[in-house]
Parts: sequence; C-alpha cells; structure tokens
Amino acid sequence: MTEVTARGDGQLVRDVDPARDHLVGEPGAAVTLVEYGSYVCSYCHAAHEVVRRLRDRFGDRLRYVYRHMPLTDRHEATLAAELVEYAAASGGDFWQAHDLLMRRGPAYSEGELDGMAEELGLPAREGWDPGLIHGAEARVREDARGGLRSGVRVTPTFFINGRRYEGAWDETSLAEAMFRSMGHRLHAASVDFARWAPATGLLLLLMTVVAVVVSNTALGPSFLAFWDTAASIEMGGLALSLPLLDWVNHGLLTVFFLVVGLEIKRELTVGRLSTPRAAAFPIAGAIGGMIAPALIYLLLAPPEFAHGWGATIATDTAFAIALLVLLGDRVPVDLRVFLTAAVIADDLVAIVVVALFYSEDIALGWLTASGVVTVALVTLNRWKVYRPAPYALLGVILWVALHEAGIHATLAGVILAAVTPTMPPADLRALLAQAQAVIDAERRMGGEALLRTGPSDTAFRALDAIHERVESPASKLLRAVEPWSSYFVLPVFALANAGVVWSTEVVASRGELVAALAVGLVVGKLVGIFLGAWLAVALRVASKPSGYTWRQVAGTGALGGVGFTMSLFIAHQSFTGDDFSAAKIAIFLASLAAGVLGTAILWKRAPLEESSVVAGSGEIIGSEVGAAADRWIG
Repeated sequence: MTEVTARGDGQLVRDVDPARDHLVGEPGAAVTLVEYGSYVCSYCHAAHEVVRRLRDRFGDRLRYVYRHMPLTDRHEATLAAELVEYAAASGGDFWQAHDLLMRRGPAYSEGELDGMAEELGLPAREGWDPGLIHGAEARVREDARGGLRSGVRVTPTFFINGRRYEGAWDETSLAEAMFRSMGHRLHAASVDFARWAPATGLLLLLMTVVAVVVSNTALGPSFLAFWDTAASIEMGGLALSLPLLDWVNHGLLTVFFLVVGLEIKRELTVGRLSTPRAAAFPIAGAIGGMIAPALIYLLLAPPEFAHGWGATIATDTAFAIALLVLLGDRVPVDLRVFLTAAVIADDLVAIVVVALFYSEDIALGWLTASGVVTVALVTLNRWKVYRPAPYALLGVILWVALHEAGIHATLAGVILAAVTPTMPPADLRALLAQAQAVIDAERRMGGEALLRTGPSDTAFRALDAIHERVESPASKLLRAVEPWSSYFVLPVFALANAGVVWSTEVVASRGELVAALAVGLVVGKLVGIFLGAWLAVALRVASKPSGYTWRQVAGTGALGGVGFTMSLFIAHQSFTGDDFSAAKIAIFLASLAAGVLGTAILWKRAPLEESSVVAGSGEIIGSEVGAAADRWIG
C-alpha cells in the first residue's frame, strides 16, 4: 500500500484558480474561504448553513470555494460529487446543484440521485454523455488529490487565505479567524512558525549568535557573570541553591531529555522502528557514530584531555534536522527518520555517559533514594496508573535525589520517559458510540435550551473522560512538553552555554585539543554512522530502506557531526577555564564544517531508480497521490 505523506505546514497545495475552481464572490475579496467537503457528511451539511450565513453577512468581502473530498466508505459520496460536476459540465449551474444536494442529504440512494438529476434537467446516470462523465470523475479525483496533499483528513476542512483552519467552525469562530482579530493573528503566526521544521534550529542559531556577540563586547564579563548568579529554592527544611547555569544545564535540560526519551519510546513501540530490523539500522548507525568519534578523539588528544572524549559522541537534533528540512526534496522522508532515530539514540547514550563518567562523588544514601523512587515509578507503570500527577511528583523527587547523589540529574528525564505509560489502543468504535449517546441524551433533555446554555456539567465530564481514554499519557505528555523543549529549553541552553570570548591565543595554545574535537566530530561521525549502518546490513542484522542511497546515508552521517547542544553540554562537564573556551570554539567550528560537508554530499538529488519518490516538503508526487486519491474516494 502506498503511504501518503501530506504537507505538514498547513498550507493549501493548489492555489485558487477562478478559471478552474467553483467559487462565489469577488476576485478582490479580502478573504478566500476554501472548503473540502462531502455531500454524504452530516457535518458538511451543518457547515453549509454556517457558510451561507457568513456569505450573507460579509458579502463582497468574502470569496468562497468548494472542493470535493468524498468519504472513502460511502460509494454514493463519489456519485453525488460527480452528479454536481456533471451538471456544471452540461452547462448547468454548479451552485444550484450543490445547494440541492446540501438541502436533501446526507443519505442518498442511487434512485434519489437520479431523481435530483431530473430536477436539474439531466437524464438518469445511464443516459449521461461518456465524455462528460469522464471529465466529472477526473474533476472529483483532482480535488481529492489536492486535498490529500494539503493535509485534509476530515470533512469539512477549511482553508482561510491558503492556510488550514483548525479551530471551531461555528459562525463566530470562523468570522473571527477570517477577519483576523489581533489575538488570532498572533496565534496564527506562532502556529505557522512552530510548524516550520527548521524553526528550532533557527532559534538555536539566533541565541548562539547573541551569546557569542555579547560575550565579545564590553558587556561580555557581565553577561558571563550573570549565569554564575546563585538562585535558591527552599521547601520546608530543604534548600537547593545553584548558579543559573546549573539550573539550565541540570534542570531545564531534563525537559529536553524527557522529550528525547518519549520520542524514541514512541518510535520503538508504535513508530517506524517498531520492528527489530527497522530499528537496528539507525541504532547501528548511532553506535558507530559514537564509537568512531571517541576513538579518533582519544588518538589525537593529549593524555591530559583524554576525559573529554564524551563531547564527540552526540549530535544536535534540532540543527541536524533543520538542515535536512532546508534541503527540501533532495532528502527523502525516510532519511529524516533515520537521522532522527540515530541522533535520539546517541543523545540517550550521551546522558547515560554523563551520569556514569562525568558525575561528582557519589552519595550512597541519595543514590539509594533514587533507586527507591525509580522502583516506585516502575510500580506505578506496572499497576497501570495512568494519571499524570503521581509520575510528576515522583519525577521531581527523583531529580532532587539524583542531583544530591552526585549523578547528573538530567537522567531523571530519561527514567521518567521510560516509565510514563502507554495504554492499549482505544476501542474507538465504542468510545464514539458513547460520545454520541451523551450528545443525544443532552439533546433530548435540553431541547432548545441546549443551544443557549451548552451541555451540562455531567455531559462535559463524560466527554472529558472519553477524550482522556483516546490519548495515552506518554503521547499526551510529549505533545504538551515538546514545544517547551524546542522553543524555550534549547534556546535558553544555547544562550547560557554558547558565550565564549574568541581568542586565537587560546586556540593556538590548545591546538591538539581543538583538532581532536573537530576531527572527531566531522570525520568520526561520518565514518562511524556510515560504517555502523553498513555493517548491520552486511551482517544481516538490519535492512536499509530503499527510499535512500548509501551516498545519502554518508551525507546524513556528516550532519551527525553538528554536535553543538550536547557537545557543549558534555564539554561543560569535562573542561574548565581556557580549556572549556577552546573546546567551545572547536565545537562551533566542527559543527559549521559538518553542516557544510553534509549539505554538499546531500545536495545532488538521487537518481529515481536509486531512491524512491521523495517527499521533501511533505508533498507526494504523481502516482502516489493518485493511488491515495483512489483509496480516499473508493
């Protein structure tokens, strides 16, 4: 079965074309509202009345376009859409036919459709002109293709001035979204930015530049000293006082590792890596991408700097993925999955390495307490406790216990991710039936009052319980926390850690250290990821997906040398003073070189026979869309 990959940016793939689209309204209207709908969808019939009122309300300020997205499980949906298109192709009025079907449905038999054809002055379907039938069928399929490529998965789906609308589609909400209150504009802008895949990398780059520039001005000493300011938290008899830099590196970064752990857990349980052979390929690449850089570093670094090998083993996920996305359709989607899985795996190993090799003197009492809390978390998971509060409370206690034990407290995020429960798949049929029963009961009991006051508290609680069951705690936590990790934790980390006073003297006096870090990241990652993945295939432990070539694997391995966040993190644990400054400069230079090298290797598109059809910006090409549309419209 062909997999459909739709655009993830919420934009309309095919622009409105007055010569092709069915539309009402002036060409210069301030707002263009595009609806993808189906004549057998009861929600589309309700939305039809909303749109009709909006057209009456806003007149020439609104241009409305209707496109077909027939429901897959209802053959009459396609027949109804083709009837409307045939009526228009026969010289009739599309909107007359459209309004007729919207007034009558949403259930139609073929006999009823023939009756409506007669009302429109058309013969029954058996008497239709074959050429016009073919055109009507092609028109419906073309709409379905465009809808799938634009990310349409439910009907109705609305696009406002080319951007998918995901809010409520009652008249008030749609009107506010179309004519853009300031609050809606800010919300829309923030959603658009968050959906743009390189956004996290851009924020990281911006914060890095700010930190480096400020550090090398007259404000530099004050800026660097700010992160050494102590901040305390007191609770009862327990007080915890740390410099701001440690709160960032030990506290905030725990959120990042929680997200990393949840992402790899999702991929290994229900994602593309849920089978052993699928998971083995990127994991083997990740293992090679950790061993080779560390060995190269140990070969090149002076003995007194040998302890810094850990700074070469990890990859900056945000920067590496951002570069892949910016390469567009030169990079297959499957290659992004490979890189994401590999770098998440080495990030998890990196935090374990920090805990084992870069921790302070171990306090056995607190270490024992950490073990007890971990056992309690595992017990909650085994008892199938799905409420988040117990996990959150024990997670905070675990963080404190690990910190006081002398182990890097970010390990708490990994442990919490591992024990956060996933639930058995929900019985959607039963839950939807229950939700419909609740709504029907409210309609019977509330009558007209329901339209004014809304559902009762009892109904809201029942619907909330149904919603809670649909999404697992692990998925819910990832959805809630991931934006904070991407758009707050990582940028703040970069701002706190990237500040360095650039000095040729520091670099020259520690040239071997700089070379060991740079070569380890740039050469070691490329060689290690490539060889690790290749050996896994050669030994028949894993299989390489056909969607990308070995050259593209090498290019992805080169991007793995963009160490930045995690490399700075481990370097901070490994070095101090001018040694740390030299390590920072080496990591900056190596990350830049690795990004350029990886981009150069991946720039050339793979031949079609070597690599399957690519979907760089979330789009799918030609026959894939056709096959998807075939399945959608049955």
